[in-house]
Amino acid sequence: MPIALLALTISAFAIGTTEFVIVGLLPTIAADLGVNLPSAGLLVSLYAMGVAIGAPLLTALTGKVPRKLLLVSLMVLFTLGNLLAWKAPGYESLIIARILTGLAHGVFFSIGSTIATSLVPKEKAASAIAIMFTGLTVALVTGVPLGTFIGQHFGWRATFLAVSALGLIAIVGSSLFVPSTIQHNKPASLLQQVKVLAEPRLLLVYAMTAVGYGGSFIAFTFLAPILTDITGFGANAVSLVMLVYGVSVAVGNIWGGKLADRRGPIGALKIIFLGLAAVLLALSFTAPSRWMVLLTVLVWGAVAFGNVAGLQVYVVQQAEHYTPRAVDVASGLNIAAFNLGIAGGAWGGGLIVEHLGLVHTGWIGALVVLGAFGLTALSGRLDRLHPRPAGAGGGKSIRAAAH
Repeated sequence: MPIALLALTISAFAIGTTEFVIVGLLPTIAADLGVNLPSAGLLVSLYAMGVAIGAPLLTALTGKVPRKLLLVSLMVLFTLGNLLAWKAPGYESLIIARILTGLAHGVFFSIGSTIATSLVPKEKAASAIAIMFTGLTVALVTGVPLGTFIGQHFGWRATFLAVSALGLIAIVGSSLFVPSTIQHNKPASLLQQVKVLAEPRLLLVYAMTAVGYGGSFIAFTFLAPILTDITGFGANAVSLVMLVYGVSVAVGNIWGGKLADRRGPIGALKIIFLGLAAVLLALSFTAPSRWMVLLTVLVWGAVAFGNVAGLQVYVVQQAEHYTPRAVDVASGLNIAAFNLGIAGGAWGGGLIVEHLGLVHTGWIGALVVLGAFGLTALSGRLDRLHPRPAGAGGGKSIRAAAH
């Protein structure tokens, strides 16, 4: 593995950690800054909005910037954002820090795949992308629980300082080892992106993604206070529960990919969305029991991110049929839809916590996920009514998207 690819993987690990570690720290941050849980939940929403808006907009605006310079600049912005979070004097400055890091996140994953594939022979391109994205999976398995542990024992600010150190390592690694001669095609213009958003069948897939993840994050955003306030776990136990969740996510990613291969994306997505709705509904009943909630979280991780491969494969299939000249744009916008779902779910979850209570996030999230199941069933029906030509949506592009 080229050392430059390792630098990209470290960057992905740092970015994945800072996105999701906030979930385990919400009660601590809320208490320290003197804000309520719904306000703390906006730190999840606004980060995700930074990713969703930053990815398409800033990627288009930075199309002429050399890839290495852009990569290093993004990691500098990411590191400065986390340093600002570390030293944030109050809630408002922490919000600014989260938005800045979200902007860096969005553009990094827009250009990261291109850079990764430029570092290896063509026949190893998909593997290079998979290695880089391993950083995200490892972040969920180790970075998030470790960051939560640091936050519980040394204060939440220490977590952001630790992530800043990872960002610094990524800056040095990228500066030293990523070549300056990376060739790149100019990314899609904003006009091309708007054209993709004008295609109803692709909008339907984006709705499936946003609604599905939105439903899950209604409850997941407030998992830490659910565990402490309802289940009765001590604050230190939250990091262990996050570890259980992360391991389950890693397994679920593999299982979900194999299920999509075997049953096709629509068949797999319907199974996973139904499973996710069932788990979220169960959470409303299992939350008071320590062992039952652990079992719920274990299953939750597997289905929460098990739909990644199916959704990415499906959006590529649809794009190859309806917008064949903008497949990469369509795939990238699905990542934006994912983050819009997170933003909406965290915001909606905050309203539920404020007006109804923590325990109600589970069953309401389940209802929202059932909406994603309905959208998936509708899209499958439309596929049967208007079948794609034989061979459409197959091949290398789908395998790459699944990674």
